[in-house]
Amino acid sequence: MQAVSVASATVGLTIAMKALGVGPGDEVITTTNTFSATAMSAYHLGARPVLVDIDPHTLTIDPAKIEAAITPRTKVLLPVHLAGLSCDMDVIGELAYQHNLHVIEDAAHALPTTWKGRLVGSGAATASVFSFYTTKSITTGEGGMVTTADPDLAACMRRLRLHGIDRDAFSRLSGNSWQYDVAEAGLKANMTDIAASLGVVQLAKLDRMWARRTEIAQRYLHELAGLPLILPADARSGDRHAWHLFICRLSSEAPIGRNDFVTAMAAHGVQCAVHYIPLHRHSFWRATLGVTEAAFPQAEAVFNSTVTLPLFSAMTDDDVRYVIDVTRSILSS
Repeated sequence: MQAVSVASATVGLTIAMKALGVGPGDEVITTTNTFSATAMSAYHLGARPVLVDIDPHTLTIDPAKIEAAITPRTKVLLPVHLAGLSCDMDVIGELAYQHNLHVIEDAAHALPTTWKGRLVGSGAATASVFSFYTTKSITTGEGGMVTTADPDLAACMRRLRLHGIDRDAFSRLSGNSWQYDVAEAGLKANMTDIAASLGVVQLAKLDRMWARRTEIAQRYLHELAGLPLILPADARSGDRHAWHLFICRLSSEAPIGRNDFVTAMAAHGVQCAVHYIPLHRHSFWRATLGVTEAAFPQAEAVFNSTVTLPLFSAMTDDDVRYVIDVTRSILSS
C-alpha cells in the first residue's frame, strides 16, 4: 500500500481524481447526504457531480441509485462512509468493474472502519481519502491522507500535491542534486511537517480513542433504546464502525420536532448537530446541477428528522450519562 499525505481530505479527493484524469465532460457519482467538499472536489476539476439518494437504514449511498445514474460520461464512483459506517463496497465494486469505473472512497469519517474484515483504505478501491481535521478520529489540526495500492497513481499524486514537481524538497536539497522538473500542473497541497508530527503521535492513540468512541456509542444504543428515536445502524457482524458520529432520527412518535429538540438540548448545555443538510438543498448546487428535493425522497425524510448527539473520545462517563438523561427527559415528556 502507498500513502500520500495531503493538506486536507478535500484536496486529497481533488488530486486523486486529477491523477485519474477526471476533467471537463466527466461525471462523478456521489451521494447528496455529505459535506459539500465531496462534490466540490469534482466540480473544481471541471467534472459534473451527479448526486443520488441514500439507503434510509444506513444513510449511506444507495447502490441501486448509483447504477441508474451511470452514463457513458461517468468516470468515478465516489461513495461516502458516513459517520464511520462503511458503504456496501461489494456492490459498489462490482458496479465499477462492470462499467470500467474507478472507485474513490470518501473515507473522511472512516478510520478505523472495516468492510468484511478489511480496513477501509487498504486497497479495495482505486483510492481512499481520509481526513485528519480537528473533529476526526485522529487529528493533525488540518490534513489528510490518500491511500492506494497503485504505485504509479501514488507517484502522480505526490507530484500533484507539490506544484507538479518530480522531486520533493528533501531529495533536491540532499547533496549536489538540486535539479528538478515541473512535470505537470500541480497544486500546493502537501501536509506540513508540524502537522505530520502531530499525526504520528495521534496514530499511536487511534485504537484507544476508537475503543472509547465505541464504548460511548454502545451505551447510547443500549440506554436510548425504547425512546421515539431511530438509532443508527451498527457495522455488520465482524466489522468495525469508526463511530465518528452518532446520527439518530426522531421518529413520528416523538413529542417534539428536530429543530425544537436541538434547541431544547442546547438549553441544557448539550450541543447537537445535523449531518448533513443535503447538497441538493444548497443554493449553489441547486443552481449548478438543477436538482430539487423531489429526486431525493429518502435523503429528504432523513434530513427532516436527523440529529447528531455528542460523541468524542474525551467524553467522561458523567458527560455520557448527562447526554442520555437530558435526551430521555426531553423525549419522554
